[in-house]
Amino acid sequence: MNTENKSLPSEIIEKAARIRLLVLDVDGVLTDGSIVYTGTGEQVQAFHVRDGLGIKLLALHGIETAIITARASRALEKRCHELGIRHVFQSVGDKLACLDGLLAELGLVYHQVCGVGDDWVDLPVLKKCGLSVTVKDAATCMGKYVDYVTALPGGRGAVREICEMILQSKGLLETSIRAYL
Repeated sequence: MNTENKSLPSEIIEKAARIRLLVLDVDGVLTDGSIVYTGTGEQVQAFHVRDGLGIKLLALHGIETAIITARASRALEKRCHELGIRHVFQSVGDKLACLDGLLAELGLVYHQVCGVGDDWVDLPVLKKCGLSVTVKDAATCMGKYVDYVTALPGGRGAVREICEMILQSKGLLETSIRAYL
């Protein structure tokens, strides 16, 4: 079965085909948004394994991932290290300024960025990105401000869905799948 460009609107395919950087929020995107503390006050976060493989698949095709989040977490540091994500920005007050700096460092422009967020604080970044995405269970009204809403909720494979969409739009999804056959 050929899955290339299956059921994606042409505008999304065109935007996704230009992506060279995936920028993710964490709480509600890479996680389900729950904040859990142990009895000793340590934060625990759960990450979906399929999201991780999606990020690694993008990297194999030269597409970088960056994390920009308002919170800080040692669990996130560990997960990003495991996935080889080099651009990790925690405790960020101004996500747009942070992304401006990263784009200057990488020599990229906004139309080459896919931004993914789940709440109103992510809107300044999402409005500037070439492809803006929110997760299925995002805050009320997010869908009307973005290009694409995932079928899956945050922390439950939504990031993998986005990674596959980007690969599909670039004609790289079948190649990626064949590597495992």
